Amino acid sequence: MTTIYSARKIITMNPSRPEATHVAVRDGRILGAGSLQELESWGDYTLDETFRDKVIMPGLVEGHSHAMEGTLWKYTYVGFFDRMDPHGKVWDGVKDIESVIDRLMEADALIDDSDAPLPAWSLDPIYFNNERVTRADLDRVSTTRPIGIMHASGHILNVNSKALELAGLLKTGINNPGVPLGRDGMPTGELKGPDVMTPVGIHVGFDRDMLACDEQGMIDFAKLCVRSGVTTATDLAARLPDEAVNMMLDVTARKNYPARIVPLRYHHGVTPEELIDHALQLKTQSTDRLRLGMIKVVVDGSIQGFSARIRWPGYHNGAPNGLWYISPEHLRHIINVSLEKGLHIHTHTNGDEATELVLDCMEEGLLKHPSPDHRFTLQHCQLADSAQFRRMAKLGMCVNLFANHHFYWGDEHYKLTVGPDRATRMNACATALENGVPMAIHSDAPITPLGPLFTAWCAINRLTASGRTQGEEEKIDIDEALYAITLGAAYTLKLDDEIGSIETGKRADFAILEDDPEEVDPTKLKDVKVWGTVQDGRLFPAAAL
Repeated sequence: MTTIYSARKIITMNPSRPEATHVAVRDGRILGAGSLQELESWGDYTLDETFRDKVIMPGLVEGHSHAMEGTLWKYTYVGFFDRMDPHGKVWDGVKDIESVIDRLMEADALIDDSDAPLPAWSLDPIYFNNERVTRADLDRVSTTRPIGIMHASGHILNVNSKALELAGLLKTGINNPGVPLGRDGMPTGELKGPDVMTPVGIHVGFDRDMLACDEQGMIDFAKLCVRSGVTTATDLAARLPDEAVNMMLDVTARKNYPARIVPLRYHHGVTPEELIDHALQLKTQSTDRLRLGMIKVVVDGSIQGFSARIRWPGYHNGAPNGLWYISPEHLRHIINVSLEKGLHIHTHTNGDEATELVLDCMEEGLLKHPSPDHRFTLQHCQLADSAQFRRMAKLGMCVNLFANHHFYWGDEHYKLTVGPDRATRMNACATALENGVPMAIHSDAPITPLGPLFTAWCAINRLTASGRTQGEEEKIDIDEALYAITLGAAYTLKLDDEIGSIETGKRADFAILEDDPEEVDPTKLKDVKVWGTVQDGRLFPAAAL
């Protein structure tokens, strides 16, 4: 049966017909978009006017997110900014260390078992004048229960003395760049990088892989997708053991699950050969709503966590250079074999030194294994300069830039981490497009909240949290931003033949908006209200969640 939806306006992202008033859907796919008279030629239909006063655009595509956000909401939120949970409740941000301790004490009082762990998330000490949270601070909450807080960047974990004791790290003599030491020679309680975070995380309530999502988390993550107009979202770094894959296959197959999830196999904890073999095996299990078989390699850490690898002259405040999360030899091998076997890789590179390493490895790999449409994607890629974007274009690479960083950390990057010149060019959307690099933009949820319209607002306006414009020359316009969160993101996932625009034959995935993003003042784009989504022809109003 054909259903024709009417709308105040339909933004199709189809250059041959950019606007329409009606869209026809059959069996979860798009028959066509145009006028009612044109679409009536398909035969019998039902006219549905649910959206007659709404604006329809292609379902938004979040090309860099982590489904673990759904799971994290069962833990204590201690982020600096106000934030909405999957049920629509807005949690106030905490503005200093004392407020963090107070919120943890409130959570502690609600746990009956004095030995049970207390996990929290989204700590951002860069806003506390970069004053670090120590195990002594967390010991004020409890000395009997292990406590752990994941940083907003996801690259640092703060724990108390009990957690260090359980992990066998409450001692002197530790020599690891990811374990800072205090004047007493003991760990401060701040742990940097997965090698040290993972073995301690199991004691502080992150008893699963810290990047993993459980069943309820998958459900709650999808609620966030509906609220933000997203119909396809990545889970961009997951280990994907059999039990997790089976859970995800089960949840996404349910008739009321409203999103398509694209998980990528994370490189950490396995050999390059095991990684490649697992990705190939996962590829055979893909379904429409769970797309498997791609690889994620994390090359360095976080700029605001001072664990990203950056080139000369280094960090603006003189901090030592960051961490390599993979050896150049392993990275080179993974890229070579993936090109040979037709696997798709996304690489996390925050610092420009990390980006340079990936470009070097790609250049070598493509000489051995030419691939005209590999679409290997640099994720974040925040400090790339013009020369690096020119290399990306020649190598056939894509980029997914972290536009939200201008708002959340732009002021701190300007005055503290990389200084005015490099902070002004960070996430250089205009330069990427000028050099012909296929581009998406992203939230990296839960690092920042899921919301592509907000991300588009960030790329258009480049405003920091203090209201200062940072990088006037790198602003992009509304058409470019909307493309980046639809077809641009779909292209980086090799899904642009199915999603990202409203065209005949594609999936009936729509974002339903109360306002017209092409007509609102660009400074108000982030305030455009989302009614909900249509995914594979199924309606999901946010009000019903």
